[in-house]
Amino acid sequence: MLLLYLLPLHYKEKSPTTYKVARWVYVIANFVALSANLCDCAYFPFTGRRTTWNVLEEFGNDSNILAIVAHEALPYWYLVVVGIGCGIVLWKCFSRPAANYHERFGRLWYYYASQLVMLVIAAGLTVGGMRGGFTTAVRPITISNANQYVNKAIDAGIVLNTPFSIFRTIDKKALVERNYMPMSEAQRLFDPVHVPSDSVQFKAMNVVVLICESFGTQAQKGGFMPFVDSLAHVGRSYEYSFANGRKSIDGMPSVLSSIPSFVEPFFLTPASLNDLSGIAGELSRHKGYHSAFFHGAENGSMGFEAFARSSGFQQYFGRTEYKQDMRYNGDADFDGTWAIYDEPFLQFYCDKMSEMEQPFVTAVFTASSHSPYSLPEHCRGKFKEGPTPLYACVGYSDNALRKFFDKASKQPWYSNTIFVLTADHATAADAIDPEFKSDQGLYRVPVIIYAPSMPHLTGVDTTRIASQADIMPTVLGMLGYDRPYVAFGQDLLNSDASGSCAINYLPGNDYFQYFEGDWMLQFDGEKMVHAFKFKEDPTLRHDLNGHHPETMERRMKSIIEQYMYRMNHNEMLCK
Repeated sequence: MLLLYLLPLHYKEKSPTTYKVARWVYVIANFVALSANLCDCAYFPFTGRRTTWNVLEEFGNDSNILAIVAHEALPYWYLVVVGIGCGIVLWKCFSRPAANYHERFGRLWYYYASQLVMLVIAAGLTVGGMRGGFTTAVRPITISNANQYVNKAIDAGIVLNTPFSIFRTIDKKALVERNYMPMSEAQRLFDPVHVPSDSVQFKAMNVVVLICESFGTQAQKGGFMPFVDSLAHVGRSYEYSFANGRKSIDGMPSVLSSIPSFVEPFFLTPASLNDLSGIAGELSRHKGYHSAFFHGAENGSMGFEAFARSSGFQQYFGRTEYKQDMRYNGDADFDGTWAIYDEPFLQFYCDKMSEMEQPFVTAVFTASSHSPYSLPEHCRGKFKEGPTPLYACVGYSDNALRKFFDKASKQPWYSNTIFVLTADHATAADAIDPEFKSDQGLYRVPVIIYAPSMPHLTGVDTTRIASQADIMPTVLGMLGYDRPYVAFGQDLLNSDASGSCAINYLPGNDYFQYFEGDWMLQFDGEKMVHAFKFKEDPTLRHDLNGHHPETMERRMKSIIEQYMYRMNHNEMLCK
């Protein structure tokens, strides 16, 4: 409709057809959208969420769908009346420019110039509205962005509207429920409900989680992260540790809520509005912890603020809060594209924790090792170069972490803190060794646990399989957390090494990948397609499909089945 109105062709002003078409487009589009919202006035009390595309698909094969709708609409006749009234108002209030509209400008060139300018402005505002902002730090908004404005997941329906919810979930097939086995058997093979023993005693230690942009294992083994490598040896780390997704928006749910990314990023699925468990939520709700999430990009960027709130973080500190702190240089420390540089932002992070009441749980997501790989002027040329600009930025961020730990070690809360360091994802495009370009290597990220008060917790574990999803249950296990919770990971310090596993999703091939023991299995949801002994064959040259242990395949299927069921039925939180 905007295009029909603003397209700079003066002949359209005299054509009644143009504005008839515009009127029908305007009325039909808005009438359908308003009607969808009115339908949810009746449907929302039953579902607790806005209608999404999967709800429409659920009734897509019913031949009598019109009769069903008519029958269900009878008790809500007043909404039908309101809908008809809206349609009448839309039709009556539509107006078109006068037929001599272009002649009022006096000169035809002025008409064309002004209309073209207005078209460009309208197009820019439209794109900005769709994306949720005008900076490069934002991505097109999705339904999960509503979480940043509410305290309870169910209240997100107030922020959202139904047409938007439907559009943003079209073709999102992430949560297809499976029935590989009876649910009782699935739970026997892998139970996501973690129930503590009666003998556990809770220890109120602080928790600090550092999620480092693109800190893949390749960069660590290549010598580009000397501080992180040293931390891996003074703390507990894992030779075989994996990300549960391929994007930044995959990493945050995996690390903080033990939610792997299957098929679509969790943020983009209807389940993003579920009641969620998480490190922050469990500790702040039940143990009185102060909780805060930090990210140096524009507030709301990448949907991080929304997820932080939905998973239980009470406060959010972003670029806005950094600029308000007079101890720092504000936007003088902005990289010009993405976020505040890591070195000053991590110092800000440390200062803010020192102002918090203990115990606290915090997380920070670094940003400087993200494209376009910008470094502060005084740091250029000071860090080890690699085949791509990523590696010098990783070196800069690694040094920023060293300075953060130097400062943190002088704070009174340091000795009573559990630090966890991992990456959001690896970056296969920048891999040097063939091993890290393979389907297993492109998920390799460090998982490091360091607690100054636990000197026994050191060394590299070469026996277990670890993943980002294990961080939440491991930290809660270290604290002696005494309540049940839902997590699709395992306690790395208090579980059997032989049963340790990791699962992720390979989007290019639509494969689930499952790691256990020496094996990596690739599964398309229906059948096994590949199997490799990834430890002895890291480049995955020898397909051993059919020779893998059947128990591993069934355990993988049990995880997928329970994940899909719990997501669709809003069972990710023990109440």
